[in-house]
Amino acid sequence: MESDDAGLRHSDADTPERVRRQLSRLVGMTAGQLRKAAGAALAEVGAHKDHFVVLASLAEFGPASQSRLSDRTRVYRSDLVAVLNDLEAAGHIQRAPDPEDKRRNVITVTAKGRCRLGELDEVLAGVNEHVMAPLDPAERDTLFALLARVNAHLADG
Repeated sequence: MESDDAGLRHSDADTPERVRRQLSRLVGMTAGQLRKAAGAALAEVGAHKDHFVVLASLAEFGPASQSRLSDRTRVYRSDLVAVLNDLEAAGHIQRAPDPEDKRRNVITVTAKGRCRLGELDEVLAGVNEHVMAPLDPAERDTLFALLARVNAHLADG
């Protein structure tokens, strides 16, 4: 079952075959359901996806300016300030003036932030497990590989 624009539930049998066979529709519906599941799971622990991507970026690539962090995470600069405020208030990151340019801040993940990232990893692993439940391990690997290839192809233009 899926919802239409009016919120009514209907089966795929009510959808024309040529519409059902549109890859963009299927991938879009799947992505929407995945975003909803991940968003709900993160909200249960007082987080959202931008918290996760910022902490993951800092943990993997090290300290960064706000501008660089925005580029890495694809979080809009205007939205990033609020995310950083949340993370700093919780003690997950530290902002300090850049020693090379006092006009900008360098963002660093704290030990508490690394711990929080581990918690968020577990939450999202649970979401992934739920979403991928119908697939065996080999199918999961194949799905990731195929999606990565398609994404790389589209990114190349």
